[in-house]
Amino acid sequence: MRQLGIPTVLDRFLQQALLQVLEPLFEPTFSDHSYGFRSGKSAHQALAAARAHVASGKGWVVDLDLEKFFDRVNHDLLMSLLAKRIGDTRVLKLLRRYLQAGAMAHGVVVERHQGTPQGGPISPLLANLLLDGLDKELERRGHAFCRYADDCNIYVGSRRAGERVMASVTRLLERKLRLRVNAAKSAIARVRERTFLGMRLFGRKEVRIGIAPASLARCKERLRQITSRSRGVSFAQVVRELNEHTAGWVNYFAIAEAKTHLRALEGWLCRRLRVFALEAVEDTSPPRPPPAAGRGGSVASAQ
Repeated sequence: MRQLGIPTVLDRFLQQALLQVLEPLFEPTFSDHSYGFRSGKSAHQALAAARAHVASGKGWVVDLDLEKFFDRVNHDLLMSLLAKRIGDTRVLKLLRRYLQAGAMAHGVVVERHQGTPQGGPISPLLANLLLDGLDKELERRGHAFCRYADDCNIYVGSRRAGERVMASVTRLLERKLRLRVNAAKSAIARVRERTFLGMRLFGRKEVRIGIAPASLARCKERLRQITSRSRGVSFAQVVRELNEHTAGWVNYFAIAEAKTHLRALEGWLCRRLRVFALEAVEDTSPPRPPPAAGRGGSVASAQ
């Protein structure tokens, strides 16, 4: 679980002001293959570009996972990149202070000597600035790739090519950018065997986009939590929460082809809602009158 560094109201205001000045300066220089946290770019565009790479014949992917990227950003390296574009030392000093600002965890101030705290307005821009060095090097080498924040996929034509790319890019990240590749989560595999931004690419003649099994499992678990009958909430509130969750989820996964999975998920959800609604009706129904006494004066059996 990633920890967020939520700035105070004043710091958030100042960071937003810095972002509005610095973003027009750096944004035009970023790679077209970078899609995360950028105006006019989206995860759907990244997936469309990935599908185009695979459709061109690159059926293997070098799936790079950066180990604790936001916690390992080197401050000196990042400040040197900022200093190349920013001449005002006051702005540079302020940015460094934000990078080094500690965090309050359980009432204790934790000092920060590396990393960019997630949760501030300016953190995504700083992350893209550092990883732009990776983008530019991949472009120089002529690789087909898509990067969304710290999630980078490089598409190649064979496993052997993928092994060469993995080795060279790992050296670049560790030596030049001082970042670490998570060997346990990174892999060289067929495109259909990996996921990207919660989805997967499959198909030979026509490359299609589907929902990753893990994404379906997380959605089902969230729906199970919302419709749990032990929560003690009304049926109307359950429906409101379901609408809030499913609206965003469906909008994101609308580009995927998953009719069978979604119909199965819908049927499962409808069954849970029917049970929830029936129990709600029983709880609100008026109590039944006591059974009438029989001829012998005994109470009739309820059965």
